[in-house]
This record gives sequence, structure tokens and C-alpha cells, in this order.
Amino acid sequence: MGTSIIIAIDGYSSSGKSSMARQLAAEIGYRYIDSGAMYRAVTLYAMRHNMINSDGSVVTELLIPALPSIHIDFSVNGDGTQSTMLNGENVEREIRSLDVSGHVSQVAAVPAVRHALVAMQKDMGTGKGIVMDGRDIGTTVFPEAEMKVFVTASPEERARRRLAELQAKGVEATYEEILENVTQRDHIDRTRAESPLRQADDAVLLDNTTMTLEQQNQFLLNLYNKITRK
Repeated sequence: MGTSIIIAIDGYSSSGKSSMARQLAAEIGYRYIDSGAMYRAVTLYAMRHNMINSDGSVVTELLIPALPSIHIDFSVNGDGTQSTMLNGENVEREIRSLDVSGHVSQVAAVPAVRHALVAMQKDMGTGKGIVMDGRDIGTTVFPEAEMKVFVTASPEERARRRLAELQAKGVEATYEEILENVTQRDHIDRTRAESPLRQADDAVLLDNTTMTLEQQNQFLLNLYNKITRK
């Protein structure tokens, strides 16, 4: 195999980025980093420490000074899956809740939060050989990434997938509230001042609205092989 590269997979919430990024990393022997989980972990920290107002706005004067004391890492489980660790605690289940989903875009829009996590993410990619997914990986975190993919799907399809995912974990939710959450997050992600969600000029577009998981995984693997064989 040739030199290790950085693979950046960006796109909309619940578009399947994490599943395909995780699968590709396992297939090619790279480290997978879920940047969205990092923002969710900061959001959970903020919720636990009363740093979010009743109207959903973030109490930045409390959160920003706390950022240096928030440590996020990933542990690999026995079955090969990853868990998100917040200050040494496994918070994988908690960060996937609809409550966290409802606040994560507001927390992620705080410039100081993005700066802190982008620095962490850049550090994780120093040795290359990583697959990272998120909202601004190919545009802000790793603009030099050798492989960039931008994933999209219809809001309705993304809400259906998210509902199935939550139901499989035993989390109570309705299709309507998830669709509202998805469209609200899309708007915040696209319009925030700091690193808004957009397709990098050199990213390959992947609309997976009607694709199976197998087709998506094959698409990424083919693209990776094409790039690394150049």
C-alpha cells in the first residue's frame, strides 16, 4: 500500500457519514475519528454544568473558560466499535440523545468551541492514516486532505434513518420531532459565521438518498483506491 492519507468526509446531520467513515477506516486499516461526537461531548458537558439557557442559547461566559478542562478521546471496544470518552467517562449513549441533538448545533456555532476542537482534531491527524467525518473537516480542519467527500440526502430520508437508529437503541422519539431537529440543524450549520457547512471545491459529492449501505461503502472504497493508486 502507498503512503497513508487523510480522508475527510463532511455532510449534513444523519446523512450516514459516521457509519460509512467507520466502515471505510476498518476496511483500509485507518483510525476513525468522529468529530461530531466531540461536539456532542462538549454539548453534554455544557448541559450537565448549566451552561445552556432555557431558550437554548449557550452561556458562553461559563463554557469558554471551561474548555481547557474538557478532554475528549475515543476508546475501542472489544467488538471493534468506538466509544466517546469525556474526561475519562464513557458517554457514547448519552451524547446520542435527542436532548443533546437539540443543542449541539448552537454549541458548535460558538467560535471558541470550534477553535478548541479543530486544534484537537488537527493534532489527531498529524500522522495521517485517519478517516474523520464532520461538518468542516475538508474546509477548515484538513483543507489539504487528499480525499474529500461531501455527503447529502433528503431531510425526510435522514429523519427516517435517525429514527430507526434511536429506536434500535431504545430511545423514545417521533419522526416529526426528528425531522424538525434535522431541518433546524441544517439551517444552523449552513448559516453559522464560524466554519459553516459547505462542500469544499475539491470534494466529491455523494447523494445517498436512494443508495444502500453496501453501495455507499463501495463508492468510498473505489474512490480511495483510485486516489492512492495515482
